[in-house]
Amino acid sequence: MTPETEFEVPKGSVAVGRRVRLPRGAEAPIKVYVNGVEQVQGESYEVRDGMVVFSRPILKEEVGGLRWLAMLLGLFGTYRKHETVDVEYRLGGQVKLASDLAVIPD
Repeated sequence: MTPETEFEVPKGSVAVGRRVRLPRGAEAPIKVYVNGVEQVQGESYEVRDGMVVFSRPILKEEVGGLRWLAMLLGLFGTYRKHETVDVEYRLGGQVKLASDLAVIPD
């Protein structure tokens, strides 16, 4: 991984962390996707101690009370940055997919 550089968080989003826990028993090969785009191991992330550690923070949408209410009422949607992390791995010889893994705060 490259040394950390300053990362700008877009307005309306929040950097929630850089790590996700691998599913219990996950075996190689492990593929990691952010918003459906495969990431490159050693460049975008590393696997260590049962975790995927990203080179930059994962972003989630910051939704305040009024915005949430407006979306609930169907007044408008939202198009802010909201990243999901999926991991493809092997378990007992079968390919598995863990979707929308929880990001662990830094």
